[in-house]
Amino acid sequence: MKTRFAPSPTGYLHLGHAFSALTAYESARAEGGAFVLRIEDIDQARCRPEYEATIFEDLAWLGLEWEVPVRRQSEHFDEYAAALARLDGIGVLYPCFCTRKEIAEEVAHAVDAPHCPEGPLYPGTCRALAPEECAARMRTEPYALRIDVAKAAGQLGRPIHFEEHGRGPGGEQGLRRVQPHLLGDVVLARKGLPASYHLAVAVDDALQGIELVTRGEDLFPATHIQRLLQELLDLRVPVYAHHRLIVDETGKKFSKRNEAATLRAFRAAGVTPADIHRRLGL
Repeated sequence: MKTRFAPSPTGYLHLGHAFSALTAYESARAEGGAFVLRIEDIDQARCRPEYEATIFEDLAWLGLEWEVPVRRQSEHFDEYAAALARLDGIGVLYPCFCTRKEIAEEVAHAVDAPHCPEGPLYPGTCRALAPEECAARMRTEPYALRIDVAKAAGQLGRPIHFEEHGRGPGGEQGLRRVQPHLLGDVVLARKGLPASYHLAVAVDDALQGIELVTRGEDLFPATHIQRLLQELLDLRVPVYAHHRLIVDETGKKFSKRNEAATLRAFRAAGVTPADIHRRLGL
C-alpha cells in the first residue's frame, strides 16, 4: 500500500499536519508499503524555501522515512499542462474572466445562491460566453479555466464512486457515490499557471502510484471533483481514508498562523516525538 503526505510550504507544519503524516505513514507500514512525501508548491508567491526545509526537519524528527526523490509540483508544470489540454480537447473547460469581487457581488444579489461546504458556488457567469468573445478577451485579460461539471458529468453518462476507508460525512465507510456538482465549476488553471490544486493532485496521485489517500475530513468534498477528473483523464483511482481533525482547546482546527502549535516550536521547547504521539492519541 503506497500512501502520501503532501504539504504546501506556505508555513510551518502544525499538529494537524503531524497527525495526517503519521496516519499515512503507519498505514503504509502496516501493509508493508511505501510512504511518499510530495511538496505542493504550485503557489510560488506564498511558498518559501525555509518552510520546505523545515518540513523535512519536522518529519525526520517524528521518525518518518520517505521515498526519494521527492516530487515538487513546481517541477512538473508540463504534465499538468498536458492534462489540461486533454480536458480542453473534450470540451469541458471554459475561460472565466470574473474577479473575486464580481463573483461575490453576483452571489450577494442572487435570491437563492447555491452553496457548497466551502461557501457559495460560482454562479456560472462566463459559462455561456461566445467562443469569439472568449478568444478575444483571453488575449488581453487575466482569466481562469473552469471545468463545466454539468457537461463533464453528462459526457460520462454514468455514476462514479470512490472507496472510503475513513470517516467522511456521516462516518460511513465503503463505496460512496460521487457528487460532481458538489463544488461547482472549480478553477483548474489560470493564465500562465497550468494547474490548480484539484488538477495537480489528481495527476500527481496517479503518476506516483498512490493507492491510499489519507487526509483530513475537511478535504472530503475535494474528493468528489478529483474523482471526476480521474475519470475524465483515465487516471488510476486510489482508496480514500479521511480522518478526524485535530483541534485546539476552542474546538478550531489548527492553522499555520498558530505559531505555538507548530512542530518547529515544539522541537524548540524540548517536546519529544513520543509526546506528540500521546497528544494526538496515537
